[in-house]
Amino acid sequence: MKRMIIFCMFFFCSTMVLTAASPRTVKYRQIRQKIEQLETMVKDKDAELLHTPENPVEGCLYTAVTCFKKGIKKLQPVSRHENAEFTQAIRIVSKLTYKDPGECESTCESYEKKTPKEFLKSFANLIQ
Repeated sequence: MKRMIIFCMFFFCSTMVLTAASPRTVKYRQIRQKIEQLETMVKDKDAELLHTPENPVEGCLYTAVTCFKKGIKKLQPVSRHENAEFTQAIRIVSKLTYKDPGECESTCESYEKKTPKEFLKSFANLIQ
């Protein structure tokens, strides 16, 4: 009987560990949520167009992430009332890192310029 209880406890604990999300997954999920939150708060009319990487190839992911991080700093909130939340969301999204520089011949300037909302949608797609 003791063995059966110990086995059940071991089985239960091991399944809980296997179903827990990795810290990296949790981090990306949080960044994606903040990007979606920014889409509702960002100024889209009369705003600066931003270089928007779309569907970057494997070797250009580092360049794409760098472009998005540069573009995030240029976003502006729609109203001053949302400024604190906006700033916090920008800070969280700016923490995204990608370590493999790869070999990419394109630069941020080579990507098409788009509105801030389209920029954020492309960023969310990259994170996904």
